[in-house]
Formats: sequence, structure tokens, C-alpha cells
Amino acid sequence: MPSPFKYFNSSPEVIRLVVMMYVRYPLSLRNVEDLLAERGIDIRHETVRLWWNRFGPVFAAEIKKRRRLLRRGCPEWRWHLDEVFVKINGKTHYLWRAVDHEGEVLEVVATKRRDRHAALAFLKKLMKRYGRPHRVVTDRLPSYGAAMREIGNAGRQECTGRRINNRAENSHHPFRRRERGILRFRSMRTLQKFASVHGTVHNHFNQERHLTSRDIYKRNRSAALAEWNTLAA
Repeated sequence: MPSPFKYFNSSPEVIRLVVMMYVRYPLSLRNVEDLLAERGIDIRHETVRLWWNRFGPVFAAEIKKRRRLLRRGCPEWRWHLDEVFVKINGKTHYLWRAVDHEGEVLEVVATKRRDRHAALAFLKKLMKRYGRPHRVVTDRLPSYGAAMREIGNAGRQECTGRRINNRAENSHHPFRRRERGILRFRSMRTLQKFASVHGTVHNHFNQERHLTSRDIYKRNRSAALAEWNTLAA
């Protein structure tokens, strides 16, 4: 497979660093430019935009491929589904998100509506990639129930109980923090691309720091950075 860095003068290490900084942290393009200048790396903010658009999906696809191999053969116990509002040019769009019982983002899909057809397409995409889970936790949006009945999965839906879907609702917070750094999205295509890449990168670097000791966290963090530096190698 030809190297994706073939026609770029900058080193792969610098490109990986730029993409990680922009996608992972709540920084604007010019914030990344300034931080790199302090490290002696002179690039323009438009170069940051070009690199994340070109290499972000490439890195995310490789991470997803590796994680799917690790999940293969493991039962899908419980999924949590939720959707949030996102404004694009003054119009309301919807970002659907699915996470598993451990909080790992499985899929993110942007749509113009949140009706039965959108929910059905979202569920079909999930099940095609991951199979059928034992339980699906949702809020009380009627679209979920209609879509679950159509695919014959209504008996596995859970939508009652306080805080039962906090796993999915909390998973929106990293994206919302990152969204404020971008200020706005100009198209649904850009929203879909960035949300998908951001979710995958967040999975890769999310070490659940509050559940581990400092030493274990440092080892996991080093392993995640080492794996990141081998992407597209």
C-alpha cells in the first residue's frame, strides 16, 4: 500500500502531531499554529485544515479497523443511543450517537431530521457493522420505538428509568467542548466527517483516568501515543 505521506514535505511525525492536537483538544486552527510555533514548527493554519481533512479520516479508519478486530467474537451486551441538536447556517440538524456499555463510541451519524427513517437508517448501519445487541437503551423519542419495531427488535429496547441513558448523554460532552473551539460547522458533510473522526480519536485516547491509578494511567497513555505514532506507517 503506498504511503499517504508520499507527496508531503513534512515528516509523518509532525503531521500526526498536528492532526492529534486539532481533533483531540478544543483548539482552533490558529491555536494549533501558535502552539507549534513555540515548538519551532512553522506551518500556517490553512495547512492544519488541509492535514486534518486529508489524514484525519485515514487515521480514524485504521484505528476503527484495529478496534473491530479486538471486538470480534465479543457479545454486544448493551448499546446506548442518543441524539443532540447542532446548528448549521442557522438550521437545526441532528447528531445521532451510539456507545456501548463501557462508553466507547460505536457510531456517529448526522442527519437533517430525527424521524423514523433517520432512526431506522442509524440502527441498520450499527447492526450491519456490529451485529445485534442484547439490549438497546434509548430516550423516549418515538422514532426509536418505530424503528425498533420495524426491524423486529422492539423487545430489546429500554427507555424507562431516571438516568438510565446517562452513558450516551455524557458521551456528547467531549464533542460539545470541541465544537466550541471550532465555533460552527458550515455543512453537514463537515459535521459528519469531524464527528466521526473525533469519536474514534476520543476512543483511542480515553483511558478512563478516574478508574485507574496514576502508574497504570501513564502506561496506558504511553501505549496509546506509541500506537498513534504507527498509524499509516
